[in-house]
Amino acid sequence: MQLHRLEIEGFGPFRERQSIDFDAFADDGIFLIAGRTGAGKSSILDAVCFGLYGGVPRYEKGGEKRLRSDHSDPDEITEVVVEFSTVAGRFRVTRSPEYQRPAKRGGGLTKQAAAVSLEELTDAGWVGRAARAVDVGNELNEILQLTQEQFLQVILLAQNRFADFLLADSRERQSLLRRLFGTERFADYQARFDERRRAAEQALGGSRATVEARLEEAERIVTEVELWGDDADSAPETTEARIDVLRRAIARADYRVERFGTERAAAEKAHAAADAALTSLAEQRQAQSDRDCARRALAALDAQAEEIADATERRDRARAADPLRTLITAASRASAARAEAAQLEKAALAAAAPVRDGRTRSGAALRDDAPAAAYRDFASERTRESGAWEQAAELEAAAPQRASELASAQTAAAAASQSLAVLDSERESLPARIAELTEVRDTARRAGDRLDSAAQAVALAEKQHAGARDVERLSTDVAAAAAAESDASDAHARAQAELSRLRRRRLDGYAGELATALVDGEPCAVCGSTAHPAPAEHADPVSADDIEAAEAVRDAAALAERNASKLLAERTAELAAAVERSGGLDVVEAHDRLAEAAAARDEAGTAAARARELGDQVEQLQRDLADVEQRRASASEALSASRTALSLIEQRIADADETIAQARGEHDSVAHRLTEARRQIALATAAADAIDAHAAAVERDRVASDELTEAVEDSVFDDVTEAQQALLGAADIAALDDRITAHAVEVKKERALLLDLEMRMLPEEPIDLAPAEQTARQARDAWQDSVDADSRARSVQRSLTATVDSAAHAHEASAEQAAEFEVLRGLADALAGRSGNTRKMNLETFVLAAELEEIVAAANLRLHDMSDGRYQLRHSDALAARGAASGLGIVVFDAFTGQTRPAKSLSGGETFLSSLALALGLAEVVTARAGGIRLDTLFIDEGFGSLDADTLETAMRTLDELRQGGRTVGVISHVEAMQEQIPAQLTVRAVPDGHSVIDAPRHAS
Repeated sequence: MQLHRLEIEGFGPFRERQSIDFDAFADDGIFLIAGRTGAGKSSILDAVCFGLYGGVPRYEKGGEKRLRSDHSDPDEITEVVVEFSTVAGRFRVTRSPEYQRPAKRGGGLTKQAAAVSLEELTDAGWVGRAARAVDVGNELNEILQLTQEQFLQVILLAQNRFADFLLADSRERQSLLRRLFGTERFADYQARFDERRRAAEQALGGSRATVEARLEEAERIVTEVELWGDDADSAPETTEARIDVLRRAIARADYRVERFGTERAAAEKAHAAADAALTSLAEQRQAQSDRDCARRALAALDAQAEEIADATERRDRARAADPLRTLITAASRASAARAEAAQLEKAALAAAAPVRDGRTRSGAALRDDAPAAAYRDFASERTRESGAWEQAAELEAAAPQRASELASAQTAAAAASQSLAVLDSERESLPARIAELTEVRDTARRAGDRLDSAAQAVALAEKQHAGARDVERLSTDVAAAAAAESDASDAHARAQAELSRLRRRRLDGYAGELATALVDGEPCAVCGSTAHPAPAEHADPVSADDIEAAEAVRDAAALAERNASKLLAERTAELAAAVERSGGLDVVEAHDRLAEAAAARDEAGTAAARARELGDQVEQLQRDLADVEQRRASASEALSASRTALSLIEQRIADADETIAQARGEHDSVAHRLTEARRQIALATAAADAIDAHAAAVERDRVASDELTEAVEDSVFDDVTEAQQALLGAADIAALDDRITAHAVEVKKERALLLDLEMRMLPEEPIDLAPAEQTARQARDAWQDSVDADSRARSVQRSLTATVDSAAHAHEASAEQAAEFEVLRGLADALAGRSGNTRKMNLETFVLAAELEEIVAAANLRLHDMSDGRYQLRHSDALAARGAASGLGIVVFDAFTGQTRPAKSLSGGETFLSSLALALGLAEVVTARAGGIRLDTLFIDEGFGSLDADTLETAMRTLDELRQGGRTVGVISHVEAMQEQIPAQLTVRAVPDGHSVIDAPRHAS
């Protein structure tokens, strides 16, 4: 991947649009991003990360996404444009965060939604590929082939990320490597195997519990029914033995079922014979009872003969009179209706007397004997006259409402005029207040803009203060270590001298030992002479054990000297690092500087908070002004509308008064005149209806009377009265008919029954059933007892057989489950690093350890040259402390001492070089895992100020090697030595009003 161009506007400290052409540094290969602390150098890398991934990790960790520039005005935009290329082509990403902007309508601020777009450069120019955040993210994943975490590790090597990986513990390093290499699937694989192991263990436990429960249930059944037999004295220990014993008990249960079945069959046969005898006697006894009942019923039916004859006559006459029922009823109703209609006619004519006293439109008066048509004509004429007065009556009734509407319209017009005047006054006062408060806010904002630099100054002062305290402490430790090292060196020298002295004495003593072995006349073992004129004396001998003891003392002293030297070197390195951190200040000076920086930071924080508070007040006043303008426009519209409504209601009142006067005439009101007309119409209509109804009733009465007389003459009755007396209701006739029919049926039935029973020749005395019932009861009890015993035996046999068979099957299944569980447990323990795994390395840690070995190997290729062959990183699989997974440790091998030591023991400069080598090695491995993508642009933002001249020169050589093969390396630093060694530079500086700008790039001459 190669970056070509970056454009920043309204982002971080950059208010105005700034452009960076990275291609301009392609010939230089390496360039410096310089500037004072807090100017915004790191914000350039933040913009690159935001453009490609939509986030800035160093802000997101703090929980506050301060992406939009605090220097931007509300109507200015925030936007980042990143132009880059990969093997897939050349692309351009344009991204904006969410921020507040002025509303287009209504004043105030509104939320500007986040936006992003992706374009590709083709032969036809820039062509859009995606414009939704999710679509752009998917496209960039395919194009870049790096996650954000991988991008920050291999391209944007940002502040504080080098040493984090080098000095992290196993857990922290595992978390980072997991994100970089995506090894969560191995942890998921391990978790799934653990879950399968737990499930298999639970299933096996459940199966074994089921077998035990079923065996206990079977043994309880055997004990209850005493089926143990000879097995009662034995106590089987295994499940198989217990099942064999229970199967013998099942055989004894089968024998009991057979015996109780034979007894049940015999009892059932005796019970059937006793029941048959009892049934025969009971049937004869019931026949005797039925015969006596039939005799009594037939005698009672014969006594009802006269009553049945009378009922038959009444039924026949009622059936003859039934066809005349309708005519009799109609004639009676017609006569009553005629009388009623006459009364109604008389009352209606009396009520219509006032109408007859009046006159119609033609002037003719109604007579007392006027026909119905005359009354209807009068009502029709009066209806036409009153129709024109209806609307006037409605207007007359609504007069109070119109008066109320007039008063309301007058009040509304006055109120609208008053509101408009108040809003005019308020609108005139707000601009001056806004201008005054804006000036105060801007002053506070300029003071608050120094908060970031003040916070950085506090962090530096805290670091220096801590370093000064460490210098005091470590100075004492170094002195003590130096004294210890001197004492150990002296002890080593003394032990070496003593060993040399003993060795010399040992050599000197060899002559004495040889002299004691000389014999006169025999040759010397050294010179061969047979004469021994002056043999050496053998005094104060030194043995080999003495030499070995002295060597042990010497070796212990040498080890103590090496340990003391190592401790002195460690303490000296720590002291040098502390001096570097302290910046040459003592504790008092560092404390004073920290207090000054904290005071400045607090002052800037207070000013920033005051600026935000005043900004909120200004925004509120601006919203108030916009609200006043909106309300004034509404008030003006309301005043115009209220005046129009007042004119309309006044015109409506005048028109209504004129209509009412015309319709009222000589009456007190239109309503009174209309009510009188409606009363006359109603009276005339009622009189006409009554006259017509009376005439119709007279005609219906005559027709009904004639039809009834003619029908009676054709019937069996002499007159209407006799026919009326014979009438019965349909229910009464049906009841008489049912009684007559039922009597005949009962007589026939009882005679037939009695005849059948008399033919059986039954005795007259009742038969005694008690002896037969007792015999049947005893047989039934004996049969029931045998049935119960047989059922219990069969139930015990079935339950015992089923329980034992189920226990046997479950036992066989549990054996298979046990074998499967052992296999799963072994696999799960192996994947999780349990059981025999002394390193506690699970599957994921094993994979990550292999990746870490490659990272360390790649890092050592650079660290060897950077440290002049002294240091080498080594992957450590030593057992981690407190239960952490092993295999992810990193230690440092020091060729000067031949020993390994923790990475935290390195000095500041050594830590930087080791961290840089490790970061570059990590970048190489990550890119290889991402498909071997090519990285043509690399940024390094790290504390080069902690390096001395020689170390800085070494770092520069490493950076110079990075640009080989056409790669462009950007370095962020404010160190002057870096500015002297890297001529190609990009300078970021803060202008007087607080925001930052990027000066034109400077290239090597």
